[in-house]
Amino acid sequence: MRFINLIVVHCSATRCDRSYTEHDLTTDHLCRGFSGAGYHYYIRKNGDIKSLRPVESPGAHARGYNANSIGICYEGGLDEHGRAADTRTPFQKHSLRVLVMLLLRDYPGSCVCGHRDLSPDLNHNGEVEPEEWIKECPCFDAATILQEVPPPNPAYL
Repeated sequence: MRFINLIVVHCSATRCDRSYTEHDLTTDHLCRGFSGAGYHYYIRKNGDIKSLRPVESPGAHARGYNANSIGICYEGGLDEHGRAADTRTPFQKHSLRVLVMLLLRDYPGSCVCGHRDLSPDLNHNGEVEPEEWIKECPCFDAATILQEVPPPNPAYL
């Protein structure tokens, strides 16, 4: 078993008004030369969590961090006009929260971050600030997932 100390949250960078299945994601990654989907988990708009890559295998989602991380991607991340936005549905918020809680139980002490937070600290002040982000993904502060107010139970919406 590999050593895990980082859980990295991504968005698929697809428009919220369009469907982007786990098959679409895997096909796109294969076309880019990957051996399969680069993420370990994919969360669809309806909250379904799809397992795409065994956790025992390094991902292909965050260059320089894949060896010790688990990659989670949620469907969306762009609004209907193609602009970066937190497009998570209540179902996705719920599933992401539960998945992160379970992974932290399996890998205690791991840090949770967004892909954007792994951008280089260009001004060397010890903090990666918004103007330094290579990309905005996942369009929200992933480190605070467990501090967010839990969304309403989707089963009762």
